[in-house]
Amino acid sequence: MSGSLPPLRIALVGNPNCGKTALFNQLTGSRQKVANYAGVTVERKAGRLITAAGRKVQVLDLPGTYSLAATSPDEAVTRDVCMGVYKGEPAPDLLVSVVAAVNLRLHLRFMLELRQLGRPMIVVLNMIDAIQKQGLAIDVPRLQAELGVPVVTTIGVKRGGAQPLLTALDDPAPAAPAPLPSGTDLHDEVRRILSLCVARVSERRQALEDKLDRWVLHPVWGMCILFVLLFIMFQAVFSWAQPFMDLLDNGMKQLGDFVGTLLPAGALNSLIVDGIIAGAGTVIVFLPQILILFLWILALEESGYLPRAAFMLDKLMASAGLSGRSFIPLLSSFACAVPGIMSTRTIQNPRDRMVTILIAPLMTCSARLPVYALLIGAFVPARHIGGIFNVQGLVLFALYGAAILSALIVARVMKRRDTDEHPLLLELPNYRLPGLQSLAVELWQRTRIFLSRVGSIIVTLSVLLWALSSFPAPPAGATGPAIDYSLAGRIGHLMLPFFQPLGFNWQICVALIPGLAAREVAVSALATVYSVGASEADAASQLTPLLSSQWSLATALSLLAWYVYAPQCFSTLAVIRRETGSWRLVIITAGYLFGMAYAAAFLTYHLTRLISG
Repeated sequence: MSGSLPPLRIALVGNPNCGKTALFNQLTGSRQKVANYAGVTVERKAGRLITAAGRKVQVLDLPGTYSLAATSPDEAVTRDVCMGVYKGEPAPDLLVSVVAAVNLRLHLRFMLELRQLGRPMIVVLNMIDAIQKQGLAIDVPRLQAELGVPVVTTIGVKRGGAQPLLTALDDPAPAAPAPLPSGTDLHDEVRRILSLCVARVSERRQALEDKLDRWVLHPVWGMCILFVLLFIMFQAVFSWAQPFMDLLDNGMKQLGDFVGTLLPAGALNSLIVDGIIAGAGTVIVFLPQILILFLWILALEESGYLPRAAFMLDKLMASAGLSGRSFIPLLSSFACAVPGIMSTRTIQNPRDRMVTILIAPLMTCSARLPVYALLIGAFVPARHIGGIFNVQGLVLFALYGAAILSALIVARVMKRRDTDEHPLLLELPNYRLPGLQSLAVELWQRTRIFLSRVGSIIVTLSVLLWALSSFPAPPAGATGPAIDYSLAGRIGHLMLPFFQPLGFNWQICVALIPGLAAREVAVSALATVYSVGASEADAASQLTPLLSSQWSLATALSLLAWYVYAPQCFSTLAVIRRETGSWRLVIITAGYLFGMAYAAAFLTYHLTRLISG
């Protein structure tokens, strides 16, 4: 049976908020890869599946778009792939047009544009369960007849909800649909189809959604709800993650102890235990916090809340010269600035997009979390206020708040001469419960990306730093710490005069260098430096007490202030170059971030000494 059906290559295409990505995750599960299209930074998500009949199917999840009349790189890629003219990308055998049943008026228009391409296609009527809550009923057979292409219904966020589509993929390929007559107005055609295929069966249309929106979009209560959600999110990063962090910490310590007993004492033992295991372990331990942050952002996005938050913040963003459309790219930058900057392609105003790109690095990305968690854990007491609020979580929330406020100020300065208003037009999707499977797949993808960084960039830099910290060996009769005579020690002491006004010691100076490649490496760099200097094999667990005993509070707060604004990792600067095509903007970004980081750390260090002194 498996040999009777040829392989099939399909492309999922649709408007934003149609549930396309949730459907893709359900179809492919963990059998998917995320990369970029050749020559552009548009994300390419591809996966594979095998149907019940044994057919091998390659699935491509194209960027969401409202029209084939492309106004952004994302839309251009979707258009060219659908037309089969994108260089290096084979034309799909079948277009799968995903249409949200809850918003047919908008989504059907784009489906009709796809139909005009004259390529084989089927229509997936997604979120079919939600249409009943709107008090509506869809005549699916009549809709199929009017559209002239096969129509199947799915529930992208429900386990097994994609089965009708899987069944349809085993059917013979549909014929290319006949194009609409020349001169047909697509808006008129959509109205005609809706009048024939959609009927109201209840007056309780979106009763729950309307009630929720009265609170969520309220000018006062809506802002309170948003503030509370963000506050709880940052509290959860510390409170929920701690048991899992302790488990990982103990596991990496036991692994280091076990490997240390298998190898004879010497350089190889130190390389593996102090360089590789300790270096990777001090970063891996923060994985739970990073995943909890991702979980919140993904859940808010899938629930339909994020566009409403963007609408709520439109006036606040306008005070910085931006629109609420900048909110989602900036919120995405809390996870990582790279996808956040890439998602600015949805901003049509060129100046708004440029300013959003320039301030995205100020958002506190997840790579800063290991540094924040280390310093907060070492210098902020782990106690609660009123038995509810975690003090460490409050400090973390304050750091995020400082970054957001600074970003708004920088945006206002950059757009001080721009008085044009850019009205915000957003589709507010229906509220929906996030799909557990979709969330799990997205979190697994981010775990793989994080661990691949640990296994490549972080371990490589940790080993390099271990070598710099271990060689050359101190001369005979030397009395000082061995690391003072190493290359790392010499580099740190050379940098010290420039950074000493910030309260930094030479160990911090050494850690700043690999932190340019990936911020989280700064933690493993400190572990490597201090493990060599203090002769501690289990540096990962010893680093917190070492810092609390050897650093002053002023130094710790100064380093936290530095990392609020620290110049971005190389990958972020690279994506700014690719998105803007300008080295000038890369230099401006790196320059203003360095200047703000130095000034903030300088002021924090000296004000803390003055207050505590």
